[in-house]
Amino acid sequence: MPSRDLSILIIDENRIRATIIEDGLREAGHTRVAVIHDVNEVGRTIKETMPDVVVIDLENPKRDMLEHFFSLSRAIQRPIAMFVDRSDAAMIEKAVEAGVSAYIVDGLKKERVKPIMDMAISRFNAFSRLRRELEQARSELEDRKLIDQAKAILIRTRGLSEADAYSLLRTTAMNQNRRMVDIAQSLITAADLLGP
Repeated sequence: MPSRDLSILIIDENRIRATIIEDGLREAGHTRVAVIHDVNEVGRTIKETMPDVVVIDLENPKRDMLEHFFSLSRAIQRPIAMFVDRSDAAMIEKAVEAGVSAYIVDGLKKERVKPIMDMAISRFNAFSRLRRELEQARSELEDRKLIDQAKAILIRTRGLSEADAYSLLRTTAMNQNRRMVDIAQSLITAADLLGP
């Protein structure tokens, strides 16, 4: 994300504290900064504006309000920097689990806002990359399981070696211009329909 083009949404019920954050961002060169003071409008505003980054400041957060913002963090899949004046270990752990990229306790200073936001973006991007890699690895593992299951069916029903079963799956996939895992899934489905 190029930092100059970011749209940033500040959520803060306290107008003075919101001004500190906004001034810090504007002094750092950000021009697309919006502020909302009504936390009840957060969901609608995020849907309407689709900000690149969300900065939340909760002066005296109550547990249910934190829970609300943590669930919001899971839903919007955006970098979130959250400033709170006090917290405990359980809330910090929940913030991390919810995907809050930066959870800053008692650290709201104008000159710190930009570096903290940059760190939140970097952590969000790194976490997103890891999540994508994990999903890809899971998908590849599932594909491998299906292919192995299809090979086992061919070995059992056609008396092929493992290498020949794999070659038959691969050749069939190439001839039909389909993915090998799709051929494997079709074979497994057909074998299930035909029974033992």
